[in-house]
Amino acid sequence: MGDKVRRVVTTHDAIGHAVVRIDEKVALAGLPGENLSSAVIWTTGRFPADNSVDAEDGPPEDGMSLNGGSALRLMEFGPGFTSPVQRSLSIDYLCVLSGELEMELDGGELVRLYQGDVLVQRGTGHSWRNPSQDTPCRVIVSMVEALRLPIGGGMLRPTP
Repeated sequence: MGDKVRRVVTTHDAIGHAVVRIDEKVALAGLPGENLSSAVIWTTGRFPADNSVDAEDGPPEDGMSLNGGSALRLMEFGPGFTSPVQRSLSIDYLCVLSGELEMELDGGELVRLYQGDVLVQRGTGHSWRNPSQDTPCRVIVSMVEALRLPIGGGMLRPTP
């Protein structure tokens, strides 16, 4: 953990040709007190995204822009990492780049994901666990804001 990932962002020049706007290394920073590191690759503040606006010099500092938008993150779960149960108001596309990851749904179902596996998470309550005691698990996850889900006469809410 603590290494960097290359981020390349394209845009258009004044006559409409594609150009590279940003080519840099982004820190995969550890989160305080956690066996987890994360890098925000990009966020948008609205959906659909507005590609007519020139790319900023980077994503918002807080890394969250799901108030009508999307976020792309690279995450690394350290050996033995376990998260609490959580839910977001988003549809998440997760791909395991290396290692293994277990997802436990709040209904008790357990799914093990391996390198190359892709998960589509549709606002469900879940927790993460890296079952390895010596190998990190690296994933890339794209999150797009979703509508609240009506269930049993109520509305499911995100984890605070």
